[in-house]
Amino acid sequence: MAALALGFVPALRLAMAQSAEGTWGNSILGVPSTDDPSQVGTIPAFRRLIEYGWDRESPPLIRARRVLFRLLAEDNDADQLYEFRAATGSDPDLIHRARGILREAAAAALAHAGYEDDPRLRGAARRILGRVDAWLSSPQAAKPWVRVGNRQVLAAEACPPSMNVLTMVAHMPLFRSEHHTQVRRLLAHVSQPQPRQEPCQLVGKHIVAQPHLILGDPLGNRNVADADVPFAITWLELMARLQFLRRNEGWVHLFERFLDDRDRDFVWHPHRGSAKPRTENPDVWAVFPLDEGAAGEDRWSDVTFRLGLIARLLGRPIEPV
Repeated sequence: MAALALGFVPALRLAMAQSAEGTWGNSILGVPSTDDPSQVGTIPAFRRLIEYGWDRESPPLIRARRVLFRLLAEDNDADQLYEFRAATGSDPDLIHRARGILREAAAAALAHAGYEDDPRLRGAARRILGRVDAWLSSPQAAKPWVRVGNRQVLAAEACPPSMNVLTMVAHMPLFRSEHHTQVRRLLAHVSQPQPRQEPCQLVGKHIVAQPHLILGDPLGNRNVADADVPFAITWLELMARLQFLRRNEGWVHLFERFLDDRDRDFVWHPHRGSAKPRTENPDVWAVFPLDEGAAGEDRWSDVTFRLGLIARLLGRPIEPV
């Protein structure tokens, strides 16, 4: 059964787009605007092959692994900036920010691939979670905004969790149990109402957009979930892996509502329209959609599968039909 994933055409197409250096698209975080796999970045491609069912010891993932472990290093090496190199220039504050983003993304990808026992990943995970928890435990977490000119932005010292931090912790269950106090603080943070301000932060002398940061519950109401079904499903799965889902009544209601949208054959269908759900959120590309079918019942396979996976993570019985 494991060999079946190796013959899946979209996965083969993605694997063949890898360079000899182990990277994709000469970038780390790039997400393609089309179906061209040559435009994807290394970490989304790496994680998507894992989602396709490829073993972490398969040649493309082995070649990429070296790059990802190098990114875990606690340094500000400008040679490791990839697509951030042009925007950061020689500014040390921007270089430090970019390296931090890449470090968290690499840790998330390696955790996703099952490297929880590797001391390099565990060390990086402790440092990353430690920085986030130190900020969440500080008085500044309650009032993270400062005024710069006529704008409210995050203070330079602010260190909210990112999607990559949550993904990293979600795929490291033993690490999570060892740091249960910090994980509880993460739950409290992502359960609070999301502020209206855009996540921009003061970085040195610059005000920089930080769309990857999570400042509260991104699924605060049903309309948000309906507007971006792929992200809503991805978030609910992430919360289920973190064992947060059943602790939040709003998320449970959203999940039950998605289940109610299934037909008599237990296939999910949208409330409105007949097009396959799409998203512009770059955090979703690695996991959705895995099926390229855009006609017939193929349109609903990804959401239907994810709903079953979430139910399985919640401990509910799954009966094939």
